[in-house]
Amino acid sequence: MIHYHGTPITPVAALYQLAGRHFCVSHARPEQVARVHEVGQSVMLDNGAFSKWKRGADTDWPAFYRWCERWLGFPTTWAVIPDVIDGGSQLQDALVREWPFGHRGAPVWHMDEPLSRLLRLCQEWPRVCIGSTAEFAKVLSDAWRRRMDECWNALARAHRLLPWIHMLRGLQCAGLQWPFASVDSTNIAQNHWRPENTPRSLADRWDALQTPGAWVIRPEQMELGAALPLAAE
Repeated sequence: MIHYHGTPITPVAALYQLAGRHFCVSHARPEQVARVHEVGQSVMLDNGAFSKWKRGADTDWPAFYRWCERWLGFPTTWAVIPDVIDGGSQLQDALVREWPFGHRGAPVWHMDEPLSRLLRLCQEWPRVCIGSTAEFAKVLSDAWRRRMDECWNALARAHRLLPWIHMLRGLQCAGLQWPFASVDSTNIAQNHWRPENTPRSLADRWDALQTPGAWVIRPEQMELGAALPLAAE
């Protein structure tokens, strides 16, 4: 598993403690994009959709494309293709079709969308991101866990070797049972200032946590009451 550490990480001295790591830069907070390309092992360009969704802000996809074009010249940099949270599959597919940089981007499948779309994206793209939605906003909640088991059951049935799946905002999944290839989080940016932490110690702790290389099909839990027999009259 690759762990992408979200920026901005301030002060700059704290960022430089993480030289050689993998970084995530959001289009909503792009100020350290040049620095992480100087010191990072690889860089993920996030489209900022989640931050804008939380603020109710509009997106400017042409500006995002212009930003990506500059930085995708680095061969280890890739970008999250524009998406709209709770926007529906048709809108997401339209945004994927408009993406101008081919496989240097990764489309987003949202957890409330049909599993058939996830499987199709994995057939068409070398890397696919999974994003939470309002219904599954809390990572590792019971509902989130049930849906994630459904996802990996479907992927394991469709693929002999599992595809590259990136979990957006999913660093807390590191070390758990779902075989993500990569995750990202702003955990270090938010917590490195605490007395018990340093940027390097947090990165060492997270980067040491890996996930399994395979998935064993699991029973899928039904919603409470969904399988209960009708009461006798």
